[in-house]
Amino acid sequence: MINDPIKRGIKQRCPNCGEGRLFGRYLVFRDECEACGQDFRSADTADGPAFFVGFLVMIVFAPFYFILPMVEMALWLKILGFVVLLSAMVGTALALLPMFKGVLFNLQLSNKAEEAQWESTGKHGKPPHNWKG
Repeated sequence: MINDPIKRGIKQRCPNCGEGRLFGRYLVFRDECEACGQDFRSADTADGPAFFVGFLVMIVFAPFYFILPMVEMALWLKILGFVVLLSAMVGTALALLPMFKGVLFNLQLSNKAEEAQWESTGKHGKPPHNWKG
């Protein structure tokens, strides 16, 4: 049993028990944990996983997209290189997305994170000029 939400997310396991699988299909959360019954409908990772994966993948692959055109070789070989590079980049992104989505989901549930809500107009007694409350 794993207690760390990051390790549980990488292994795509339930944030509560660490046993049940998070996904029923690729990037589609189950409604609840098959082992402990934890509700998975309460959290939403939104675009976070795609942003982090895209950022990481571009940091790793971008130098090759700049270097490849400058290398002396036949045009057909450069085109083949771009196809291979693009395939590797897309494959890497698709492989990393479930792990990143699992990590963000686990962190969200383990920290009881939720959307920010206004509870007051502030400490100074006057609401902001654009306050609609």
